[in-house]
Amino acid sequence: MGKKDLGLVHIYCGEGKGKTTCSVGLTVRASAYGHKVLFMQFLKPGTSSELKALRTLPGVTVVNTTPTKKFTFMMTDEEKAEVRERNAKEFLEVVEQAKREEVNMLVMDETLGAIEAGVLDEDIIVEFLQNKPEKLEVVMTGRYPSDRLVELADYVSRLDKVKHPYDAGIPARAGIED
Repeated sequence: MGKKDLGLVHIYCGEGKGKTTCSVGLTVRASAYGHKVLFMQFLKPGTSSELKALRTLPGVTVVNTTPTKKFTFMMTDEEKAEVRERNAKEFLEVVEQAKREEVNMLVMDETLGAIEAGVLDEDIIVEFLQNKPEKLEVVMTGRYPSDRLVELADYVSRLDKVKHPYDAGIPARAGIED
């Protein structure tokens, strides 16, 4: 397979619901085709329903990252620095795993949110994208991509919120948002 088959960079961004769902859908499609996929999440506890389903798919490996103990807005600068260091280490381990196992697609859910929250260094992601394996498809999600990340992406899809039940006080529902 050449670059026309694999090797592009996707960003699903915006304030609307569905960014992770898009990346999960793409993971399902890749699995059905026979691709090997690594799926990792930042800022999430690793207990969401979609991860349970992904773990059952052939060729899909869900990478367990260390969840944060509290929301990033509640963290001190020291705590953020610790999480930033841990996230960098775990990310680089996943990159090495992707190379070693000749993975076809790497999904990095909430990459943009982790960067925005100051718990993931954007420079590490930019350097990776500039030097990633040629045939590795990369998917990132989150609200606000920087201009640098948009420039490096081949796809940028924005999901905008028009209306959401959370605005009416309805919390995330099991099997729908969680």
